[in-house]
Amino acid sequence: MDIEEAIRSRRSIRAFTNQEVEQEKISRILELSQRSPSGTNTQPWHTYVCRGEAKDAIVRDVCALFDKGEAKSYSEYDYYPDKWNDTHTARRRKIGWDLYGLVGIKKGDRERTAIQARRNYCFFDAPIGVFFTTDAYLGRGSWSDVGLYMQTVMLAARGEGLHTCPQAAWINFQEPIFEHLSIPNDQVIVSGMGLGYEDTSAIENTLVSEREKTTNVVNYVGFN
Repeated sequence: MDIEEAIRSRRSIRAFTNQEVEQEKISRILELSQRSPSGTNTQPWHTYVCRGEAKDAIVRDVCALFDKGEAKSYSEYDYYPDKWNDTHTARRRKIGWDLYGLVGIKKGDRERTAIQARRNYCFFDAPIGVFFTTDAYLGRGSWSDVGLYMQTVMLAARGEGLHTCPQAAWINFQEPIFEHLSIPNDQVIVSGMGLGYEDTSAIENTLVSEREKTTNVVNYVGFN
């Protein structure tokens, strides 16, 4: 698979099969991803890969907290702003309703919306859960580096025939994750991610999110 195909075929998969993912594939993905760039080569990422009982314990405990309508701990950073501007609001609504339309969730159906949101905390049934952390004392630049690393992981996964779903939703339930993965308390969770094989029979996986035209986001200066 060439780089263009990897980029264009990468999507946030929201339904995985239970097909086992070989550890050798995961190792190849992470070995390759270690070549990700970072400011002054700090490589400020830590990766925790879980499956089986460890993953199941995280899913169980976090889903229990979600079902109670509470987060055991607050996120360590604001992933979203308090108030969105019109441009970003429109994009969020478009992708949200495109997904809900596919899975049959109507506007105002809070029960079905909650069920769909809860699937985040099951990794959308992916057999592999991944968490990305960084050292808590580091600044925003290092967090950007972790994002670069995550993107490399997602593209490398495509090279192995695997799919992913990056999930910031996990940051609201950090304590059970720290406990079950023995994460040191001087680290902070940046994001989670499901990893596995796409369930091609799932209607939600037909969703392809729209992108802005480059004319709306790219500025050329000094070109004829």
